[in-house]
Amino acid sequence: MNNYLRCLAHLAIYYKCSPELLTEEQINDYLFHCQNLHKTPSESFFKHTIYGLRAAYKVLGMDKKRIQLPQIERQKDLPIVLNKKEVRELLNAPKYLKHRLMLALLYGCGLRSYELCNLLQSDVDFERKMVFIRKQKEKTDRYVPLSVHLIRGLKKYFKTEHPIKYIFNSQVTKGGIAQAFTPVGIQWVIKESRSKVNTKKKFTTHTLRHSYATHLLEDGLNIRSLKELLGHARIETTIMYLHVSNTGSSVKFSPLDTLFGS
Repeated sequence: MNNYLRCLAHLAIYYKCSPELLTEEQINDYLFHCQNLHKTPSESFFKHTIYGLRAAYKVLGMDKKRIQLPQIERQKDLPIVLNKKEVRELLNAPKYLKHRLMLALLYGCGLRSYELCNLLQSDVDFERKMVFIRKQKEKTDRYVPLSVHLIRGLKKYFKTEHPIKYIFNSQVTKGGIAQAFTPVGIQWVIKESRSKVNTKKKFTTHTLRHSYATHLLEDGLNIRSLKELLGHARIETTIMYLHVSNTGSSVKFSPLDTLFGS
């Protein structure tokens, strides 16, 4: 059997559906699954798998994006995580309430930057203390808890700023129609606030999502509930945070702490 036919057959068996219906994210998950079937997966193994899939999608006449399948490598670098003191300093850093709320939603709800930008006012339920995160790029819909601190801040913001449709509007409008805030704008807010945080860590917008996940684990949340809150398709993606958190039976400490009886 040709290499690309073999790849298609494996995909069909794994997902129990026709391979041309799969998204790029599902393909990446499949490659991750293949990688973990082998204790020492060789680079050539993945190259042949990827080449086979590229050839298969070319034969199927799929678009170019589907052909450019990335090579999946083992996670080598763990994410940077801010401690709670650093998060508090960051959330208090911006001058304007709008910018403080942006950072607070990124951390308090574990949002990706594009999810924050696309949040509608109708997605926020103050009574149920929940935020609805609409699926994008074939991800699944999800609800995440909304802190009482955020509820108080958002109510004040809505009353004073009167945003239109989206929670956060861009200053640039198209034909007088309100536009959503952009990820570039959020990066600017992070950049402007970074110098006011007493830390040497180099952090980005996504660092707040990493910190959200790690702090929830350290506060006692189980890994499967965290997977749902983050909107991960596979538990393997969420397990990374177990290597970062200091929690449960895996609490880490230095032998110096017990050597001197401290």
